[in-house]
Order: sequence, then C-alpha cells, then structure tokens
Amino acid sequence: MSETSTTSTPELLVPRRRPAQARSRERFNRILKAARSVLVDTGFESFTFDEVSRRAEVPIGTLYQFFANKYVLICELDRQDTAENLSEIERFSEHVPALQWPDFLDEFIDHLARMWREDPSRRAVWHAVQSTPATRATAADTELQLLQPLASILEPLAPQMDYEQRVNLGGFLVHTVVSMLNYAASENLESFDSTVMEIKRMLVAYLFAVATG
Repeated sequence: MSETSTTSTPELLVPRRRPAQARSRERFNRILKAARSVLVDTGFESFTFDEVSRRAEVPIGTLYQFFANKYVLICELDRQDTAENLSEIERFSEHVPALQWPDFLDEFIDHLARMWREDPSRRAVWHAVQSTPATRATAADTELQLLQPLASILEPLAPQMDYEQRVNLGGFLVHTVVSMLNYAASENLESFDSTVMEIKRMLVAYLFAVATG
C-alpha cells in the first residue's frame, strides 16, 4: 500500500529499521536533524532525500536503509516531537492532583508555545503530516501516546466522562492549541504572546464549562 492510499485504513508509516548500535544511532539522529532543517528551508513539496543526505553528510543509501520515502521520515519527526510533549505530560502528571488543572493547562500551553516559537520545524512537521491519508493516520496513531495519559490527568476535571470521552477531550484541547499556535506563528511574532494568552483564556473558560456542565 502506498503512502497516498485513499482507503479507509491507510498503512501506518514506520522506519524500515531502528538503529541498535551507538554509531548507527548517531547517523540516524543526524539524518533527523538534517531533515528538520531541509523541511524548514524548502517546505515539504521540495523536500528531497538528496538534500537531507548532503546536509547529514551520509550516503543517500543510508537514508533508504531507515526510511522508504520522505513520508516515513516526516512521520518519524512527528514521533520525535510527540515524545518530547509526552515527557512534559508525564512530568506534569507527577503533580496531579496536587497541580490544579488550570495550572496544568497554563504550563502545557506554555510548553507548546515555546516549542513553536523557538523551533520553526515543529510547525513545518505539523503541516507536513497533513499531506496524505497515510501520514495523517500515522500522526493520529502517534498522538494516542499523548492523549492516553492526558485523559487520566483530565479525570478529576471530568469525572462524568468515560475514558474514551476524555481521550476525545484531550484531542480537542491539543488540536485547538496547535491550530491556534499555527495561526499565531503565521502572524507578526510580536503578537504571539498575546495570542497565547487568548488561547489560555478561551480554554480555561471551556474547561470550566466542562467541569460544571
């Protein structure tokens, strides 16, 4: 099945293999770093393995040892971003229920905003994984790693919801924040912080409605 499949169950895009030894892991990470810079500089449409190979200083055959095509490589960058977000959620979860949900929301939005402001590749990856049914399906599968612990954090806020409903609520929150950050980053960066404040205000009001509804 190709990465552009239009069936209802597109194939998840994963590397052909993952590095086991230190030297191989170093090359793998160098490829990912180079891929980010190419994506930011050229955009996804003009993204090529040739340029990634040149910037990573590895033979192009090495890229194909790990990645069948650019769609698989982009999905690996998305996994990398999700893993960093997950580590933040796990850190926050250590303070629940001591950490009240408005504080958690405030800190998590600040975390995402900081990434989007300081690292333009985050926005570029987010746009790139929207490109095909297979990349979107893979991104959704990766996102579950984030939404499952988020659903547990949201339980004291929404005890009337079952687990799947809280997973959906977590997905709504994450997608709302990311979409609004995309809007903020596309505008004048001088207004970025004020947009982040409006995101917080909007979602706090929404979650109060969830908690009391």
